[in-house]
Amino acid sequence: MANPYTGPDPSKIRAMFRDISPGYDRANQVLSGGIHHLWRRAAVRLSQAKKGDAVLDCATGTGDLAIAFKKRVQYGRVVGTDFVPEMIELARKKSPRIEFEVADVTQLPYANDTFDVASISFGIRNVGDPRKGISELARVVKPGGRVIILEFGQPRGRAFGAFYDFYRKRILPRLGGVLTGNRDAYDYLESSTARFPSGDDFVAMMRESAEFTSIDIKPLTLGIAWLYCGTR
Repeated sequence: MANPYTGPDPSKIRAMFRDISPGYDRANQVLSGGIHHLWRRAAVRLSQAKKGDAVLDCATGTGDLAIAFKKRVQYGRVVGTDFVPEMIELARKKSPRIEFEVADVTQLPYANDTFDVASISFGIRNVGDPRKGISELARVVKPGGRVIILEFGQPRGRAFGAFYDFYRKRILPRLGGVLTGNRDAYDYLESSTARFPSGDDFVAMMRESAEFTSIDIKPLTLGIAWLYCGTR
């Protein structure tokens, strides 16, 4: 049976990220304790990207994953896209060597079979039509290439899950509000993380969305985040 999840209103997501963009990097660092950098490195490793490869990173935000890919592929092409212009401006300042462009993951302006790797980190749950986003990621990847998706999930262990639920519900929205001035954005983060499919449920969504020869999944930090790799 198809997964019933539907995404949020794109116009509200765009406005939310525009509002929090000045404090976005600081909030990510504080709220994750810096672990988000380790998760992105894991995504790059799983992608098997190599020197000279072409990589597309969607919902790139301020460009952290695109920058990590650029270090791996070196002289290869890296393109970072986001549908929030304010985020793209910040990304361009961080890394002028990367092509940063305003684009929506559900309507990518690239030809079929263009990239060796296409990725999205902590963004697919914010897409109005996540299945369309996954389909587009797969479309622009060459046969044999990889779609990498990094997203929050729900920890499986009972004790750790209870601790994380307390942090996500009670601490994260308040602290995120202090750091960015927008408490509502982090209330949304809490609620969207709690209900978004993870693990096998998200793999089912990927298979509904595009044809993959294989899909590998890996829980990170006891399931706070999940890493998915779909091979075309």
